[in-house]
Amino acid sequence: MGEVWKARDTRLDRIVALKVSKAQFSERFEREARSIAALNHPHICQLYDVGPNYLVMEFVEGSPLKGPLPVEKAAEYAGQILAALDTAHHKGITHRDLKPANILVTKQGIKLLDFGLAKLKTAPLTETDGTVTQPLTAQGQILGTLQYMSPEQLQGKEADARSDLFSFGCVLYEMLTGKRAFEGASPASVIAAILEREPAPLHLSPPLERVIRTCMAKDPDERIQTARDVKKALNWAVEPQPDGIVVRRGSRWWPVAVAAALVLGVGAFFAARSSRAPAGGDVVSFVVYPPEKTAFSAPLNTTISLPQFALAPDGRSIVFVAQAAGARPMLWVRSLEHVSAATLPGTENAVHPFWSTDNRWIGFFADGKLKKIPAAGGAVQVVAQTATDFRGGTWGPDDTIVFASGTGPLSRVASAGGTATPASQGNHRYPQFLPDGRHFLHVVLNSEQSGVYAGSLDDKNTKLLVRTNVSAVYAPPGYLLFVDGDALLGQAFDADRVQVSGQTFLVAEHVGHSSDFQSAISASSTGAIAYAGTIAQNGRLMWFDRRGNALGSAGPEGDYADFRLSPNEKSLAASLVDPKAGTVDVWMTDLARGGNTRVTHEQQLGASAIWSPDGTHLGFRTIRNGAIEFYERSAAGGGDEQAVLSAEMRRAAQIESVNIIDTDWSPDGQHILFSVPGIVSSNDLWLLPLTGDRKPMKFLASPSDEMHGNFSPDGRMVAYTSNESGTYEVYVQTLPLSDHKWQVSTGGGYEPRWRADGREIYYLSEDRKLMAVSVGAGPSFDVPKLLFQTRVPPGVTANRQHYVPSRDGQRFLVNTQSGDPAPTPITVVLNWTAGLKK
Repeated sequence: MGEVWKARDTRLDRIVALKVSKAQFSERFEREARSIAALNHPHICQLYDVGPNYLVMEFVEGSPLKGPLPVEKAAEYAGQILAALDTAHHKGITHRDLKPANILVTKQGIKLLDFGLAKLKTAPLTETDGTVTQPLTAQGQILGTLQYMSPEQLQGKEADARSDLFSFGCVLYEMLTGKRAFEGASPASVIAAILEREPAPLHLSPPLERVIRTCMAKDPDERIQTARDVKKALNWAVEPQPDGIVVRRGSRWWPVAVAAALVLGVGAFFAARSSRAPAGGDVVSFVVYPPEKTAFSAPLNTTISLPQFALAPDGRSIVFVAQAAGARPMLWVRSLEHVSAATLPGTENAVHPFWSTDNRWIGFFADGKLKKIPAAGGAVQVVAQTATDFRGGTWGPDDTIVFASGTGPLSRVASAGGTATPASQGNHRYPQFLPDGRHFLHVVLNSEQSGVYAGSLDDKNTKLLVRTNVSAVYAPPGYLLFVDGDALLGQAFDADRVQVSGQTFLVAEHVGHSSDFQSAISASSTGAIAYAGTIAQNGRLMWFDRRGNALGSAGPEGDYADFRLSPNEKSLAASLVDPKAGTVDVWMTDLARGGNTRVTHEQQLGASAIWSPDGTHLGFRTIRNGAIEFYERSAAGGGDEQAVLSAEMRRAAQIESVNIIDTDWSPDGQHILFSVPGIVSSNDLWLLPLTGDRKPMKFLASPSDEMHGNFSPDGRMVAYTSNESGTYEVYVQTLPLSDHKWQVSTGGGYEPRWRADGREIYYLSEDRKLMAVSVGAGPSFDVPKLLFQTRVPPGVTANRQHYVPSRDGQRFLVNTQSGDPAPTPITVVLNWTAGLKK
């Protein structure tokens, strides 16, 4: 491809490796290279800079990895490779060309080279493919690359983290044997070996051989799914195993992915184990991924998103919410005795599933109703009409369901259906029945009294258990589990006396909680628990012209919930998610000088910054007092914050939903437009006057969603997103309302934005293309035109923003994913208490 030079960086006085290409880099290559430059890991060769035809990289003194090596040394190097892969995969970056030539052995250990820079193929490789038959530097170079490619890469499919793990399996095979896993006299024979044949036996210990062979499974779904789990399985496989013990034991619990059977959920294994705790006090863990071509789905109005799931009380099944591209989220049920999951028809738009105590029914929320469906599938039945947005439910042994919606108290209703009645007093959510079927856990949201409490069906008294602002679950035989930051903690709990005792202890790390106070955990009554991290949406804010050419970036890489340019386009206000702390805060970026300043310092949520039309003030939302309120402050940073929409004003306007979202500030400075989850599981648009009585009033309300409200520059119209047709489309209404309404998008669209002169509207299509519609007199709206394909995170959400146009519509700042994000797994742990420190 070019030449590599040893060079000196004269500015920083350091030796670097300068890779000069024979051809100019494509814009896509340059964008990917800049995202890879954000990787910082001791076992990854650092990419310092990228130019039009060159890369500036860390200079590494070492030699390419070679085998055979002793098992201990191979395991040491393998652990370092996997640690590097895990870091990159969590940032959505795959290597795509992992091979011994790209792995240097230095005095400090392993260094991985050329991370993520391999060329992506768009068609299957064949023997006559130019990249196969024409060597680039020396005879056999490409053949060597072929021998580490995964089957899906050879078939022209997109590489992901699991493709890297196939290549890792080939590398580890060679480390231990000194031979390649797949040999051939020609490219065609190598391809055939990878696609059709198994490598020769390694003659190693069965556990170690199973790990390697599972990494090299032909089907990506049958491989160990993450680098972290491969590392755990490898550590176990190389440890001495006395008396044939096949699962790690110890005084300190640690999740273990034991060989292929555990990770893949082989039927025979789970048929024997899933209905009871593992024999001999063993701790066993494995991961559950969403079905092929789906992703775990979070509620529409959540800023920090989590997979939604629940273990069955008997620990033999798990229900979760997943969504295919362009489809609505639905419930899926997976028996832990099988690898595949089955969808439950009729559960479209489902959120927050939970089980009946006899494992026969699943309760969930959808379309403004509490519903239930047989766990084996069948007719969906409506249990109750709910008030507003949903915040969890629990099913008691006497068939009483307690559930939460909106900002009010918990409600109770018979599972057979009927009228719901209050079950508590205050702003409560995420209930869970205790074993007696009378008491239940729940979260109380109050600036002074927030915490996990125990309530009762017999009276309205509550008892504080833990000072926290996230939900907790009861895990037999006697523990409370809850999330603090990204740590899953446990504390001893006497369910009969409804009392905690002792110190908290660590159960697991990298566990998430959402922006609406839900911990990503579930527990069965048989000694199994499940947990998950947040659904990562990391990206970089990139400038593009109207043709999609990259023009540069603004701000650091991160999980951006929303962002807005100041009216003079000199500053950027953006909401950044801190997944470890479980918080969201607004940050200000000086686009001229590049400095970043934190604007809000919230314990939970500070987001949705909007600019006043003169650019002197910022509006934002926060949840300091248990429900969303709007505040404004000087954009220059001085003065005090002032409440714009307080909790008292919300109550007076009977806005029950907790999750209101400010979307725009009117050009005359007199109103703020905001969305509110409505009575029938929809979002309505409201107007907040900033003068006079300042009483909020509904602007657009229907059984459908109306969200993403955006004032026209003259303030006489509002563009918004609605799914009234069954598909999200962009519409325009007059302000004040009249009988005039126009559909702007065609074939699906969301998140409209106006050009500053009002002559153009932009939106995102269903497949995430940025579209433009010319606006004429009348008004009139032209046929939508494609500008360019974006890489914004998928899915339509009410409280996330993915792009902003410049005032003249010539540039667009787009939240661009740096790679295909690794799916967030659900980790299931059997007999988790067996390893607790005695």
